[in-house]
Amino acid sequence: MAEIEKTIRRRKVATQLVIKGQHPVLSHIYAGRDVKCAADLDYSLAGLLPYQDLLGMPAATSLLTDAVMQDKRILIVGDFDADGATSSALMMRALRLLGARQVDYLVPNRFTFGYGLTPEIVALAAQREPDLLITVDNGISSLAGVEAAKQHGMQVIVTDHHLPGDALPAADAIVNPNQPDDSFPCKSLAGVGVALYVMFALRTALRERGWFTQKDMAEPNLSVLLDLVALGTVADVVPLERNNRILVAQGLARIRQGKCCAGITALLKIAGRNQSDCIAADFGFAVAPRLNAAGRLEDMSIGIECLLTDDPQQALALAQQLDALNHERRAIEQDMRLQAFAALDRLQLDDAEQPLGVCLYDAGWHQGVIGILASRVKERLHRPVIAFAPGDNGELKGSARSIPGLHIRDALAAVAAHNPELITKFGGHAMAAGLSLPDSAYARFSAAFDAEVRRQIDAEALQGVVHSDGELSARDLTLEFAETLRNAGPWGQGFPEPTFDGEFELVSRRIVGERHLKLMLRKPGEQACIDGIAFNTTDADWPARVERLRLAYRLDVNAFQGMRTVQLMVEHIELLD
Repeated sequence: MAEIEKTIRRRKVATQLVIKGQHPVLSHIYAGRDVKCAADLDYSLAGLLPYQDLLGMPAATSLLTDAVMQDKRILIVGDFDADGATSSALMMRALRLLGARQVDYLVPNRFTFGYGLTPEIVALAAQREPDLLITVDNGISSLAGVEAAKQHGMQVIVTDHHLPGDALPAADAIVNPNQPDDSFPCKSLAGVGVALYVMFALRTALRERGWFTQKDMAEPNLSVLLDLVALGTVADVVPLERNNRILVAQGLARIRQGKCCAGITALLKIAGRNQSDCIAADFGFAVAPRLNAAGRLEDMSIGIECLLTDDPQQALALAQQLDALNHERRAIEQDMRLQAFAALDRLQLDDAEQPLGVCLYDAGWHQGVIGILASRVKERLHRPVIAFAPGDNGELKGSARSIPGLHIRDALAAVAAHNPELITKFGGHAMAAGLSLPDSAYARFSAAFDAEVRRQIDAEALQGVVHSDGELSARDLTLEFAETLRNAGPWGQGFPEPTFDGEFELVSRRIVGERHLKLMLRKPGEQACIDGIAFNTTDADWPARVERLRLAYRLDVNAFQGMRTVQLMVEHIELLD
């Protein structure tokens, strides 16, 4: 299968946005992201949506308040990704700040227990004899697990943000903005965001019950936990609606001021990122992969402990372990990616035969890395992709990644509805999902998935498009404007970092780091040159002499050896000669 051909398309901006004192290009960028007025860019905590709008909050708060005040044993069951790790660490820290004395966590090992609150993980949890079990970033699909916990005499609170199935678990309380009849406007809260809201509500309830006066303790400031919320929200790639942007912006502000947990400081240091200048992209490309590596290859408790410790030396040692795991993960991923691309190249299908919903499987693939592999293949083909690896007892584990225009969790639900015998279980979001199926069902599932994608998706969604915010003049290709854009976020999913396009003269080109293309460029008619770099790109197929290029790029700051210079981060290249 051939790599998708991409085209540059400029965003349509319906209305002009004018904000006093703001660079007109930045105002144009914001307008293209549905910002209507300056208030939409107010990221103060006062703008957060109220926790009272979350369905199930009164019941959850009542149970938690009793558990804290009656010194009950509380056990948090998390997930093995970065959102689950930050959710677990946040709830551990918050409950301790609020006066809980008997609180612990348990995170399932991906390879032993699989995802969510399964009966098997409940059996392990029961050995700790908790009175109250709280899920974070999971549980909404754990019908059997919740039932097992109830049979063990536990009270159960589910806090989650994943989409529910046809039935809800019989928990004592459920807090999830995506459950039926929930009126909370921000449906894109990450698991860690839901956990923070529950802790906000608990603090209020404890105050009203006189807990802090009774214990002669100061009411804690839970904003100290916003560093964890920012990291988990960006790492889980949820859409950055305004409410999420507030959470991320506030967390980033604390991190830049050095007011964050020792683990985040250590992870930023190990990744070579400047804490005082940290942005959301540093989470997505540097911190989150290292944190996720623990859950992908070993046990996420390493990552959670890194986020829980207040000892800088211990945090650094744990961050070094996570960094080593991430190096191992990258090596595994590279081998799997080469195998997948070679398999796709061998297919040699014509356009009519190429699947629109792509399934890939190899018996040697690593279960913890298939999500990244699916993302890489999706980026190459611009089609929904599911990568599978062997599970236990004749089962395959799949990780799905989608493109705009196809809600992947809904697509899996449709496949399951029409073919009840194919999928053992599934869950997820619009853009990412996980599933299990019998290995004997792989061929039938692949065909059914492709058929469902064909039914749901339109031709335009399959086009490879690089969206541009327009062209920058030579006077805007400056370090000052690059700094302005860098600090104008937080940028992320659903609120993308600005991308521009334009024609450039190619002054020189060379390969650096074996697979990155370094460019020296200038705008036509200008004398000043500007650096550009295109990662994972070579010029092997270019003619010997190239004079003009059309580029899609981001304007970025290159910090090297104490110097800050402007450079273009090239996302797409078209030869014009």
